Amino acid sequence: MNDDILTTLKILIIGESGVGKSSLLLRFTDDTFDAEIGATIGVDFKVKTLAVDGNRAKLAIWDTAGQERFRTLTPSYYRGAQGVILVYDVSRRETFAKLDNWLSELETYCTRNDLVKMLVGNKIDKDDREIEREEGLKFARKHSMLFIESSAKTRDGVQCAFEELVEKILQTPGLWESMHKSRGVALSELSESSQGGCGAYCSLL
Repeated sequence: MNDDILTTLKILIIGESGVGKSSLLLRFTDDTFDAEIGATIGVDFKVKTLAVDGNRAKLAIWDTAGQERFRTLTPSYYRGAQGVILVYDVSRRETFAKLDNWLSELETYCTRNDLVKMLVGNKIDKDDREIEREEGLKFARKHSMLFIESSAKTRDGVQCAFEELVEKILQTPGLWESMHKSRGVALSELSESSQGGCGAYCSLL
């Protein structure tokens, strides 16, 4: 029944509490937005199938709590992930300042060196921006991450963020196909274009 599914990918969403991780996930998977959504307790988990470059991938997306007191399951949460979305709130500088901490945790617990990382500056619908787009882009380039700004509220950038991440994973030899050699999928069948719908750095104009 799932013969047309190329692979299943484990995607993580990490970042400080309140940056909109759960809202991004809800917007992407259910196309809904709840301004009153509560803080995630432990881990939320959703599955969505996404078509990228003619290939269908099933995404297992893990959304974690940003608060320290819920972080006891960290090692198992990171294990085997192929992609990670690191989120900050463009209207709260402290969430941007903590990005280094999250990257450090990622390096500590992640089991793959070649996992694909994307930085997302969320809540661009708000007027009280504290982090300019160029600052986010500079941080992303420094750490070899994809970058996009988004708003779960208005939909801006949300679909593109996940599509770009998955496209990059599928273009990374050894990151996913080793588990699926039996399906006989050749890398040559994948698009060689690194230019997604939003450009090389997934930037929105």
